[in-house]
Amino acid sequence: MQLGLLTAPFPDVPLMDVADWSVASGFEALEIACWPVSKGPTRRYAGTSHIDVANIGKSEASDIVATLSDKGLTVSALGYYPNPLHPDEDHRNTVIEHLKLVIAAAGHMGLSVVNTFCGGDASRNIDENWESALQVWPDIIAHARDCGVKIAFENCPMIFSYDEWPGGHNIAYSPRIWRRIIESWDGEVGMNFDPSHLILQMIDQDRFIREFGGHMFHVHAKDLMIDRDGLYDRGILSAGMGWQVPRLPGLGDVNWADFFAGLYRASYDGPVIIEHEDRDFEGTEELVKRGFLLARDVLRPFVK
Repeated sequence: MQLGLLTAPFPDVPLMDVADWSVASGFEALEIACWPVSKGPTRRYAGTSHIDVANIGKSEASDIVATLSDKGLTVSALGYYPNPLHPDEDHRNTVIEHLKLVIAAAGHMGLSVVNTFCGGDASRNIDENWESALQVWPDIIAHARDCGVKIAFENCPMIFSYDEWPGGHNIAYSPRIWRRIIESWDGEVGMNFDPSHLILQMIDQDRFIREFGGHMFHVHAKDLMIDRDGLYDRGILSAGMGWQVPRLPGLGDVNWADFFAGLYRASYDGPVIIEHEDRDFEGTEELVKRGFLLARDVLRPFVK
């Protein structure tokens, strides 16, 4: 395994500076955030562009990988997490166009995985969204195939705010949908597994890894704390509003010993990338770094 981090919490720090700090701090891998280069407001922990995929050629792509390798880092994946099933057609087409650029850049870099979301229309039910996925995704998957790249969907419901309620913005979160994904696109689409999203849904972690461990292309390490007072006050039909609290590994309800035991039993031996969305460790670059170091120390005993 390789322990690393997703670069998204460093939007104003150049990639190579993030790399130098990561190496000095004992990390081995980076998932590089590749949102479009733009200005203006973005979704929290989205919008970071450490590679301008719209303007990168094969030579520059190869140079990035070589430079990071010389520093002692591998690139676990390129990451871009939009909503390819967004109900607004113009928005949907825009994010799919950029996703294809991310996939092409990954191919130029010789990477095997791009991390993203399946997407979802929060106003439609799961089965209706799945029918949309069957229309939208085959073309993207064919493009990835041509680039020599596989796609990893994160198992996140994307329901953190009321604009994403009640159905969330990503349907690839439950065993029921993952069985359909595997049946339809096994080998070309796999999972970017994040255990924190199982805590929210009260899905058994050990059973989930037993069933889907062989389809995990990439792993995120993020924790989640259930605010029991918030849950009592709002109930489960609020779908997490007011009681799911993203935390750094070790500060929430994920059992990390069981998590790694399951991964090793499933023969997963790839990157474990810390995803930082903890409000207690944000606001300054130093706080973000402190959060990553805390998570590193929690996870390092399991990553060999």
